[in-house]
Amino acid sequence: MPPREPNAPPDASEPPRSAAASTVAHASFARTIFERTIFYIVRDPLPPTRADLLTLFGAELPRHGIGAELIGQRGGPGRDTWQAGGMHLVGSPAGRGASLLSPLWDALGLLRAARRTRPDCIQVRDKIGSGLVGRLAARLFGVPFVYWMSFPIVEGYAVRRDDVRRHGAPLLWLLHALRAAAARLVLYRLVLPGARHVFVQSAAMANWLAARGVPRTRMTAVPMGVDPARFARGAIAPSLDPRLDGRRVLLYLGRVARARHSDFLLEVAERLRHGVPGLLLVLAGDAPSPDEMAWMRAEIGRRGLEQHVLLTGWLPQRAALGYALRAEVALSPIPRGTLYDVSSPTKLVEYLALGIPSVANDIPDQEQVLAESRAGLCVPMEAGAFAAAVRRLLDDAALAAECSQRGPAYVNRHRSYAILGRIVAETYTKILPSRIA
Repeated sequence: MPPREPNAPPDASEPPRSAAASTVAHASFARTIFERTIFYIVRDPLPPTRADLLTLFGAELPRHGIGAELIGQRGGPGRDTWQAGGMHLVGSPAGRGASLLSPLWDALGLLRAARRTRPDCIQVRDKIGSGLVGRLAARLFGVPFVYWMSFPIVEGYAVRRDDVRRHGAPLLWLLHALRAAAARLVLYRLVLPGARHVFVQSAAMANWLAARGVPRTRMTAVPMGVDPARFARGAIAPSLDPRLDGRRVLLYLGRVARARHSDFLLEVAERLRHGVPGLLLVLAGDAPSPDEMAWMRAEIGRRGLEQHVLLTGWLPQRAALGYALRAEVALSPIPRGTLYDVSSPTKLVEYLALGIPSVANDIPDQEQVLAESRAGLCVPMEAGAFAAAVRRLLDDAALAAECSQRGPAYVNRHRSYAILGRIVAETYTKILPSRIA
């Protein structure tokens, strides 16, 4: 499956902890204030590092009286505390058979959570086998079952199956084909039909699922957002990297990977380097594997772009944002297709929050954001179109200034986690009973 958007990583100074199951509550929000408590099985390793989970469920929803007991597998170092309820770590996402054991581990996590409190809802995010477990558990507890779909997992399995088929290995293809078929059956025939409500990543995903039989009235789109306080320009120190001095800096913030067609960015740089003196494309992000990073470096060398592309590798979020503040234009090319057309990329919203004029391609969520915000230019994912849009923003200072001013205002009104938290809380209010009547 293609990698997800990166978020702030755990503090590297934290010592590693055992992978044994643990349950620790945090006292930031008193348990008595929660009108509703969600048992939430998540796909991402715990403790959480993703901003949408940390901010939305850890900070915003508790303000609306909604707590969450997180259930999942330990993935790395970090504190076993969760400010919005409890955290129940059972098993590990690594090792042979981990994906097969995950539903059993999550079932154990549900039992451990039930020792602390009773749920008002069982919610599962992006897990298929555990989705079936969650639906059965909700029936036993007599509470609604809710599914949170942030990525088309089944279609990701199908893409992997087809990739394996193109490269031979018939037995491996058969295994991937069986996994994709089983996942499709379980998710679309057993899990989603039993959900009281389905949270999706975008309006495009809601329309896509509606075409597959999920009632549109049972879905709420929750696109990616940001915490405006973390992305306020005045709160971030610009990078002092001397390689940026005197350059016209373009920025890409995110993963570098073949699956994301990251070499497209190099095609854009190739078209711009002769017409834009001092051009420097900063790729602020890591690759999912050393092989992918080596591939990108080789592509930079093959195209003779060593003086025009800076590949930073992994950076702490604040350092990456420091590079962003030195950029004149930010880029967000996302390949078209089933996997990404229903996505809600974080990077574009982050660019707008930082006040960086942006060029993005026409996947539905990005097209909507730029049409509503008028904080950048939306073009097809073609090197010539991207290069022309970048030149327009670099050459038209007045247009770039207008885009820079519009971005933060749009994010504050539409894509802050405070706004998204209110939307999600209102949805829960409609579908869940209150334990404080």
